[in-house]
Amino acid sequence: MNRIVVLGAVWVLSLSFAAYAGEEEPKTFRGEISDSQCALNVHSLTQSHQEMLKSKSGDAGNTPASCSQFCIVHMGGKFVLASKGHVYHLDNQDLPRGFVGEKVKLRGFLDPKTETIHVVDIEAE
Repeated sequence: MNRIVVLGAVWVLSLSFAAYAGEEEPKTFRGEISDSQCALNVHSLTQSHQEMLKSKSGDAGNTPASCSQFCIVHMGGKFVLASKGHVYHLDNQDLPRGFVGEKVKLRGFLDPKTETIHVVDIEAE
């Protein structure tokens, strides 16, 4: 019985390694670090910060960066990469924090099923 369990574990591990071996180099993505609320039209009609920045309360500030920070802190948003009409989720929410509202070059591995990028590094463009 132990032999079957060990062989099964080895087989599962070898399949896991084979799945990751196919994508050796991270891909480069370019876009703007935004928040999921605005970028995914949760409270925006234009996939932008326009509605929040024009709101009468002024809570979102007056820049895309301040809007994203507001949406993340107060409205449950997450950092995302908005790129050419497409929105990618980011698995690491710490790395994009310093680039909110900026155009960036991001390197990472895309999970096409979830549209999530495993972020390796980010730099301003």
